[in-house]
Amino acid sequence: MSYRDPTSLVDLHNHLVPGVDDGARDVAATLHSVERMTRLSIRRIITTPHIEGSLTLDPDRLDERLSLVTEAWAEAAGAIGQTFPEVEFRRGHEVMLDIPDVDFSDPRIRLAGTSFVLIEWPRFQLPPGTPRVLARVRSDGYRPIVAHPERYSGMEQSLELAARWREAGAYLQVNYGSLLGRYGEGPQTTAFRLLRRGWVDYLASDFHGHPTLKIYKNEAWAALEELGAHDVLVALCRTNPGRVLSDEEPLPIPSLQEERGFWARIREFLTRESA
Repeated sequence: MSYRDPTSLVDLHNHLVPGVDDGARDVAATLHSVERMTRLSIRRIITTPHIEGSLTLDPDRLDERLSLVTEAWAEAAGAIGQTFPEVEFRRGHEVMLDIPDVDFSDPRIRLAGTSFVLIEWPRFQLPPGTPRVLARVRSDGYRPIVAHPERYSGMEQSLELAARWREAGAYLQVNYGSLLGRYGEGPQTTAFRLLRRGWVDYLASDFHGHPTLKIYKNEAWAALEELGAHDVLVALCRTNPGRVLSDEEPLPIPSLQEERGFWARIREFLTRESA
């Protein structure tokens, strides 16, 4: 099977570069993680180790960090190429916006060297002025993807902020595990509310490469298939993240149909899964 097989799923948020953050500890853990992903039909991977945005304003420290990640990624990529030749393994970063004026000009920071940048806010808190920051990133010529918006404190009560992010030109990436309550009831509720509005552009694992952790891809698919959302799943897990690799804007995602008993059906499914 070619790694360009269009039926392969794409994961654009995970931590599989060995030994550089809180993700995979070594190459063996990376290979084990990739093997698990292939069994879930994920064969196109953009791995995204953490980096602080403030480093981009310190050229020496930035080059030191990026060189470290590049060396570890290259070692992992070589091992993956030998063991899983069907897998496309690219790299980028999950950039913490600890400052508002991050410099994304180094292509190693961006997703697979494209114009897309995966960003997060510090400590799962929402600082003031986030739409303005995202608009500036966009005006600089980059396409921001906000990682796991459902997990930020207060997001459940301020869902319209997500609409303002989208108006500023940002896209949203929800974690598989959020749909199953991996991070609590609040993020789970927010994730489904974003999906119902058609505001989610990508689903991804945010998998940290530990053998005891779940990836949640199959469980998330089952939850959405229960709602008749197969076409939405294909767009969120294959089409749109595949377009990131081609440096193309995501396709619009239709909102999930509002229907009586929506939440009852979700609760019934999750109760059945946990029994």
